[in-house]
Amino acid sequence: MSEKQRTLAKEVSLSGKGLHTGVAVTITFKPAPVNHGYKFCRVDLPGKPIIEALAENVTDTSRGTTLTQNNASVATIEHVLAALHGLRIDNALIELDGPEAPIMGGASWKFTEALKAAGFTEQKEDRNYFTIKQKIAYSDEERGVDLIIYPDDHLSINVLIDYNSKILGNQYAILDSIDDFEEEISKSRTFVFFHELEPLHRLGLIKGGDLDNAVVILEKEVEQAEIDRIAKLFNRPGISKHTAGILNNTELRYPNEPARHKLLDLMGDLALVGQPIKGKVVATRPGHSANTRLAKLIRQEIKKTHWQKNIPAYDPTMTPVYDIEEIKRRLPHRYPFLMVDKIIYLDETTVVGVKNVTFNEFFFPGHFPDEAVMPGVLQVEALAQCGGLLVLSNVEEPEKYSTYFLKIDKLKFRHKVVPGDTLILKMELIEPLRRGIVSMYGQAFVGNHLVVEGEMTAQVIKNK
Repeated sequence: MSEKQRTLAKEVSLSGKGLHTGVAVTITFKPAPVNHGYKFCRVDLPGKPIIEALAENVTDTSRGTTLTQNNASVATIEHVLAALHGLRIDNALIELDGPEAPIMGGASWKFTEALKAAGFTEQKEDRNYFTIKQKIAYSDEERGVDLIIYPDDHLSINVLIDYNSKILGNQYAILDSIDDFEEEISKSRTFVFFHELEPLHRLGLIKGGDLDNAVVILEKEVEQAEIDRIAKLFNRPGISKHTAGILNNTELRYPNEPARHKLLDLMGDLALVGQPIKGKVVATRPGHSANTRLAKLIRQEIKKTHWQKNIPAYDPTMTPVYDIEEIKRRLPHRYPFLMVDKIIYLDETTVVGVKNVTFNEFFFPGHFPDEAVMPGVLQVEALAQCGGLLVLSNVEEPEKYSTYFLKIDKLKFRHKVVPGDTLILKMELIEPLRRGIVSMYGQAFVGNHLVVEGEMTAQVIKNK
């Protein structure tokens, strides 16, 4: 039986200080429609810019995860996203009236409680899981970091941390089922070593820290005068413990609370994949940088899977929609610049063409003499000519018109094109033709490889 997406039954707000900025902020969780995902809204900024909670929008991971989009940023969002992810909430709009999410005790528990109090509403669309089909890994040998996700039929996470600390030692944390997140993970607080407090304070960070937001770890015995001095920085007098261990302003909620918190952070950062996943994550010394890198790798796999499903089928024996003679009637291009051999599919919004790449192409002797590679600009030209045929198919007397580039956006070359390749060219309308202007999204494939993609805007002008 398929699972349905869900959102909040009503909005709910919490207020607190940002951990690093110290700025008072109110965060409001609001219901959102199906397939909306998680989006932040900076209601304190002009235009109330939206920031999508996606891995490609990560701009800083030094002391938390920061997202930037539309000239706006939101910081320290991992605990917020972990709560949404852990409660299986698929769609939510998260409004903030400041630059950083409130720390709210250094864990996800208060967010989780508030979201549960708001309640949930089941939506009509099925939950859109991405199931891991093959191992995806990120490693940083220098730092001893390894994050691997293996195929599985549900999400589970194993975390190992090792800080070369006599107090912490090696710690493990395991989440076998996301249903256990609230009880086993959400209450685990962030942690910091005592010797890090003053340097962080000097850097202008942890302005919202008050020693109640984190588990503070003493690596070695510290004189009471030193503890008093640091406690005064954070307006938290009355701390007396100076032997190695956990500072006595708090007690551990779990023997392995630091490891559980690292798992919590990983849950929040994996929410940046943009959809729930099924797979087994094994993480050694995870951190925000590695977590978000893994999320990006998963997103790349999702995109790859998506376009592989949509690669146009090409049967050379089928009669084309336009053969080369018909293309010549509709396009003014001629040798050596006609880059489409035939059109194999055409409707009101999509066109698919073919370009056979041979060693006899005029450009190969110079690009390059010892390694023939089709220039990327000519791949784009082939797509553009296909797009021109799409647009002109809706124009009376198309031979009297030409299409001219105005803009190319989000262009990415992913694989080289060489002699013997057959380019399958696909162009889709983003917006219909208005006042002579048209926007299209193009992809070119060789076999199962996406070789180039991008958005193109063109103008249709009647020939003189």
